Amino acid sequence: MKDKINYQADSELLQTISRWQNYLRNERRYSEHTLDAYARDFSFFLNFLADKNKKEVSLKVLDEVSIRDFRNYLSSRHARHLENSSLAREISALKNFFRWAEDNNLVKNDAISIVSSPRKSKILPKSLDFNEIMDLIDKALAASKDEWQGLRDSAIFTILYGCGLRISEALSLNFGDITAQSASLRVLGKGNKERIVPLLPVIYEKIDAYLQACPYNFRHGEPLFLGARGERLSPRIVQRQMAKIRAVLGLNDNLTPHALRHSFATHLLSEGTDLRSIQELLGHASLTTTQRYTDVQIGHLSKEYRKAHPLEN
Repeated sequence: MKDKINYQADSELLQTISRWQNYLRNERRYSEHTLDAYARDFSFFLNFLADKNKKEVSLKVLDEVSIRDFRNYLSSRHARHLENSSLAREISALKNFFRWAEDNNLVKNDAISIVSSPRKSKILPKSLDFNEIMDLIDKALAASKDEWQGLRDSAIFTILYGCGLRISEALSLNFGDITAQSASLRVLGKGNKERIVPLLPVIYEKIDAYLQACPYNFRHGEPLFLGARGERLSPRIVQRQMAKIRAVLGLNDNLTPHALRHSFATHLLSEGTDLRSIQELLGHASLTTTQRYTDVQIGHLSKEYRKAHPLEN
């Protein structure tokens, strides 16, 4: 259980923080995970100011925070050996609050606009080649004790790669979402954003084989992918099954179900699909996120080039 968040703030600022959190939850549709992270990040900042000023923080104090104060705070956080990605998120939380507070005529602090985020380490997504994916899907049958569970896993791996879904998106599907007549699938992604992805016939074929073998009865609107006891399948089970198959095939340990989504995007890009279309299919809010896949493609081409060019041999 996570520790309770404590703010060293006066009553007016506590009410303001509550309003900000409600705004993020109800209007911006932030996930509970992000809300919790932002709340903790902001509490660290307030507690730093409270320790510095020897008193609870008020809206007036936030008005008067200097660029030196912001930088001293970030230096204190950096001294705790935080990753750049964590520091960047903390700055994002602060800027989010100050921007919202200024929009609501509660706080105006121009110094926050000068604060810049540290450069994040570029982490390229991992991808499998097509033959590895086909081996993974085929081996799903042999990796399960019961045939229906193997067919289920095979269907899940196929839809992750065939539609570029996140594992949470695939496991949130219900019976009736995909039928033999379905040409596309409506997906509810991060931030409750909907997108439409095309469905290949092989995806329904895999799902139908699983439905025919599954010992449980299905009703419209109930979970599509079931666990051994008939409950909605947990992502942990899929991750565990993939780990078993991965070991048999000798694949890299860091290849997870999410690698199938990465492979979907990487393979589409290599076949000439434009970035904007891939962005829509993946449900990325920003094209910058999708552009990571160009780095993957360039990295692969560079590797193949060095392997093949006579000057490298």
